[in-house]
Amino acid sequence: MAEYMYLDGKFVESEKASIPVMTHAFLYGTAVFEGLRAYYNEEEGQLYVFRAKEHFERMFKSAKIMYMDTVYTLEEHLDILKKLLKKNNYKHDVYIRPIIYKSANRIGPHLIDNPDKYLIFSFPMDGYFADKGLKCCVSSWRRNSDNSIPPRAKINGAYVNASLISTDARLNGFDEAIVLSQSGKVAEGAAMNLFLIMDGKLVTTSTTSDMLTGVTRNTVIQLAKEVFNMPVEERTIDRSELYTADEAFFSGTGAQIVPICSIDNRAVGNGEVGEKVKEIQDLYYNVVKGKVPKYKEWCTAIYD
Repeated sequence: MAEYMYLDGKFVESEKASIPVMTHAFLYGTAVFEGLRAYYNEEEGQLYVFRAKEHFERMFKSAKIMYMDTVYTLEEHLDILKKLLKKNNYKHDVYIRPIIYKSANRIGPHLIDNPDKYLIFSFPMDGYFADKGLKCCVSSWRRNSDNSIPPRAKINGAYVNASLISTDARLNGFDEAIVLSQSGKVAEGAAMNLFLIMDGKLVTTSTTSDMLTGVTRNTVIQLAKEVFNMPVEERTIDRSELYTADEAFFSGTGAQIVPICSIDNRAVGNGEVGEKVKEIQDLYYNVVKGKVPKYKEWCTAIYD
C-alpha cells in the first residue's frame, strides 16, 4: 500500500513527492515546522493525535517570526491532517511533521517576495530512546539565542545547533546532551525540554531561557500540578543544580518522557530511573492514548 504526503495542495504518494533543488528553504533553512504524534489505541481501534491544535498554533507563531503566512486556517490544517492519516490508515503509533516553507527558486537569503508553501508527512515511530535512563553530558556548544535565531520558534535551519550538540555527545560516549544558554544557564536538551525533581518540586527552565516552549512540557506541568499535586518552579537553573537533583528527565513530542540517570558522569539520585519520573511517564502514555477521561479532549480521534 502506498503511503501519502500532502504537498502544495494535493495528496501525493511519498515516493513521488519532491521540491525543486533551488527551493529557498532547502538552500537557507527558511522553513518552520512542528512535530506531532498520533497514538494507536488497540482496545478502541482508534488513532489519536495528541494536542494537534496546540502544535499548529505554535507553528503559526513560528511562521509570524519568519515573515510567513500560515497558508491555511487552523481548521483547514486539522482537516488536512485527519485526511492524511485516514488515507495512510495506520494501526500503530505515528510521527507527523507539518512544514511551512519559503518556496522561491533563487539565491539570496531575504524573506520578502518569497511565497510560502506547505508540506505535511507522517510515518510509523516508536520511541527515540530505549526505556533505560540516559547518560548525559553538558554540551560545549551553547544554545542559539533569541537575538540570533530564536529557539522559541521551530525554524528548520536552527536545528543545526541541535545536530552539533547531539552528535558531539554521542561521539563522546553519551546518549544525549544538555545545553546551556549564551549566559551560561541551563536551557534544555539538544531538542527536548528538561525537568529536574528537587526536594519534591518539579523544576524546569523558564520560557525566557532560550528554549522552546514545548507542548509536552506544558502537558507535564499541568499533570504534575493536577494529578500529583507537585509544586512546579519555572526558573533559571544553574549548571551545578544538575548534579544535585533527585531525579531528571527530558520531555518532547518525539522523545516523550525520557529519564536521565547520569549527567557529566555524576549519578542522578541513585543512578536508576526515578520513581516519580516513572509515574509521570506511565500517566503520560495513558493520556496520549485517550485512556484518561479527564484529558481525552487533548486527543483528536482520526477514524470514524
